[in-house]
Amino acid sequence: MNRLIHYLFLAVGLLVSIGVQAQAYPSKPISLVVPQAAGGTNDIVARLIAPSFGEAIGASIVVENRPGAGGNIGTQSVARSPKDGYTLLLTINSAQAINPSLYKNPGFDPVNDFVPLYYIGATPYVLVSPPGSPYKTLVDVVAAAKKRPGELSYASAGNGTISHLLGAMLNASAGIEMQHIPYKGVAPAINDVLGGQVPLAFASLPSALNYIKAGKLQAIAISSAKRSSAAPEIPTIAETYPDCVGEVWVAIFAPVGVSVDVIKKVQAAMEKALSKSEVRERLSAQGLDLAPVPTNKLSALLKDELAKWAKIVRASGAQLD
Repeated sequence: MNRLIHYLFLAVGLLVSIGVQAQAYPSKPISLVVPQAAGGTNDIVARLIAPSFGEAIGASIVVENRPGAGGNIGTQSVARSPKDGYTLLLTINSAQAINPSLYKNPGFDPVNDFVPLYYIGATPYVLVSPPGSPYKTLVDVVAAAKKRPGELSYASAGNGTISHLLGAMLNASAGIEMQHIPYKGVAPAINDVLGGQVPLAFASLPSALNYIKAGKLQAIAISSAKRSSAAPEIPTIAETYPDCVGEVWVAIFAPVGVSVDVIKKVQAAMEKALSKSEVRERLSAQGLDLAPVPTNKLSALLKDELAKWAKIVRASGAQLD
């Protein structure tokens, strides 16, 4: 009888311990994986929100850049990570909504491998040129491209990225043939525009805005349907070509299998972090539109984007192994 009582106490103690551990999340640092190189939109957003997110959830947030294969490598790593809430994905729609159409085998299923946790915001891309360039307006770009078909080039963050596909959309809308030059990330693309090695680039507004404000880049036009509140002086491409619209949105996902408790804690912490005026101001200053998409509609947004970009990828002829 004494032995039975002893085992009962052990069992109760184990159950209590398991219960405490389950309630203890987070009890160690959380990795926020950015599947692109430093300097891109989601990297900028991740580093701006990490301190407030960490404070709200009660743990250190470690931003980890895991670039490669257009975002596939980092995204795969999160899909295959432990389902304990300590590895989250802060990604953009070019990886989550375009890569499944662009790559024969991206290595992940954007719908079935992930749980949408939080939509942060969206931002346009901006077509830029170096100071002193003759390409100051969209009219300048289109006129030059029509005069010398196939000679005028533009840089992008890589094959199949939104910055690449926007160039393909502009080619189709304006009836021109700009040459696409892919880079491994937005930072090296911008660097070569700054250095005059390439005349134009499509870059996300957060990655280019500081250069534009400092006079190191000329902003020609942005890719949203309406002008950005962060830079209202920059015209939209849609003002001339209404069908040429594309933005990048940023959201947090977790691998399928995380507990409801973790999901609720992450969502509550993000809500609290983004309710701070100083955080919202910093994000808005970078060109991010924080107009919310409810979390329960993020899945529908992702599915809509998968269908939208699949058509554009097919029309562009882009395909990667």
